Amino acid sequence: EDEQLVAEIMRRRFFPARITHKAWEGFHFAGHEIRITETTDCYGAVVWPSALVLCYFLETNSKQYNLVDKNVIEIGAGTGLVSIVASLLGALVTATDLPELLGNLQHNVLQNTKLKCKHQPHVKELSWGIDLEKTFPRSSCHFDYIMAADVVYHHPFLDELLLTFDHLCKNDTVILWAMKFRLDKENQFVGRFQSLFDLEVISNFPSLNITLYKAMRKGRMKA
Repeated sequence: EDEQLVAEIMRRRFFPARITHKAWEGFHFAGHEIRITETTDCYGAVVWPSALVLCYFLETNSKQYNLVDKNVIEIGAGTGLVSIVASLLGALVTATDLPELLGNLQHNVLQNTKLKCKHQPHVKELSWGIDLEKTFPRSSCHFDYIMAADVVYHHPFLDELLLTFDHLCKNDTVILWAMKFRLDKENQFVGRFQSLFDLEVISNFPSLNITLYKAMRKGRMKA
């Protein structure tokens, strides 16, 4: 079952029929052909399988997780695929990443959403743990969903990542997070994350070492 579902997800990816001067990959999600320009000089500028897993989930669970008119922020947006799919599904999206990635991110988002979405997505700089209150003040920023795909990998900013989740998440915010398990140090982040958030496994893909989580803040007021 895992391998069949993974094969279905990976069939959403296609490649150019001929070599071009810019490297790109194509994807079919939300009824659209999405073309993503990539570069191989940094982690954030290629599409990783966790992004495909999250996009497939958003598309196939659009009734349960209805994104129409919802405020969504993606952290570590990279090439922008998840943000693009969320926008095509009707969300008001803010795609964020490091300053050096914003040019390519903006290009992909604009190319794939212009005149196609109910709400034109925004691209904004976000360095985890830095100037969070200045960039996203708690008093005025409210997100229905936080999305993250493959934000935990071999980097020294796990404390800052957890701080960012904590800052952006209100009591009713839903986090959808696709996590690829690699090294013990990074895997331990899940335990630290659970100190602040209730974590639920939505889907598991053993052949990819990827788990898709839903999370909400601990101690929130229950309806």
